[in-house]
Amino acid sequence: MGRLFQLQENCLRAMGHTGGHENSISDGKLSVKHIVSLAFVVSAQYPLISYIVYNREDMEKVTACLSVVLTNMLTVIKITTFLAYKQDFWRMIQRFREMHQQYGDGYGYVAAANKVASLLGRAYCISCGITGLYFMLGPIVAIIASKWRGTTYIRELPMPMKFPFNDVNTPGYEVGFLYTVFVTVVVVTYASAVDGLFISFAINLRAHFQTLQRDIENFNYALSEREVRAALRSVVDYHVELLSMSKHLRVIYTPIVFGQFFITSLQVGVIIYQLVTRLDSIMDLLVYLSFLGSIMLQLFMYCYGGEIIKVESLKVDIAVRLSDWHLATTTIRKSLAFIILRSQREVLIKAGFYEASLANFVAICRTAMSLITLIKSIE
Repeated sequence: MGRLFQLQENCLRAMGHTGGHENSISDGKLSVKHIVSLAFVVSAQYPLISYIVYNREDMEKVTACLSVVLTNMLTVIKITTFLAYKQDFWRMIQRFREMHQQYGDGYGYVAAANKVASLLGRAYCISCGITGLYFMLGPIVAIIASKWRGTTYIRELPMPMKFPFNDVNTPGYEVGFLYTVFVTVVVVTYASAVDGLFISFAINLRAHFQTLQRDIENFNYALSEREVRAALRSVVDYHVELLSMSKHLRVIYTPIVFGQFFITSLQVGVIIYQLVTRLDSIMDLLVYLSFLGSIMLQLFMYCYGGEIIKVESLKVDIAVRLSDWHLATTTIRKSLAFIILRSQREVLIKAGFYEASLANFVAICRTAMSLITLIKSIE
């Protein structure tokens, strides 16, 4: 069971949870490490905003810092949402385990889904880590290169920050560098964990919807009326449970989905401006292309998760039509009609006017390409 839901376990472990699941569900108190992590990330806003104010006349430096500020803001939203709904996250995880024990995995959908979720989660974590590593290595590579060439290098921090002390000379530079490293580790860890939990929940819901569809398609209407009614009641309860969990997932991730779409839209514009204006620097191009890929992958995970839940919830209708419903009695057919009617209402993961779907992801990608054309034409 632990190996089956490995991604969920890894995400929780990354956020400081180890064992004692039932105790964590019943105990809504926040631990010191979670409060410290949130305070640590929030504190990073001060040197970031100070950098913007200090360089307010330099548009390139301001936009470079804005992309980091927005990423930090999004991480604050994710940490705050997780801490606010911590018990709900635990209940969702526990319910998936109970459903696996209750309904089994005779078709292998749940096992296959968790393998896919683990691969996606691992790829996403590596992507975020590489982006953070690029930022960390940039100043180090520049210092080594300047010493090798015998030139003078003005020290720069990995992230565009301005501290209330001398952050260019020793020891202020080293303090600022270590602070930046720790903030980056916390941001990458929490972003990967919270997003990894979402994609794990979404893929598991898809697997259960697929299991439900197979159960409906293989429904045996040749049984006695009583047995058919009992089996149909079980199917309906399963369907209601999946709809309830989908709604619960939407509720607890509403702030994150809204923040992800709104902030990513702003980030895309800022980073594309940086890319177009930094075409002469290979290192900057690598950093910002990696950054852009990372934030688009973040958005893709939410859009993909919302899309598969929507599509599979609609396929329940098709499963009923593919079954041997014509062999059922009139009363059973009426019950099947109610399942069809409910299945025709798609399950959406949305926040306000933002809907997590692949159509919206493609729309943002198209907007990004249009921004590149617009900025190049203005220049």
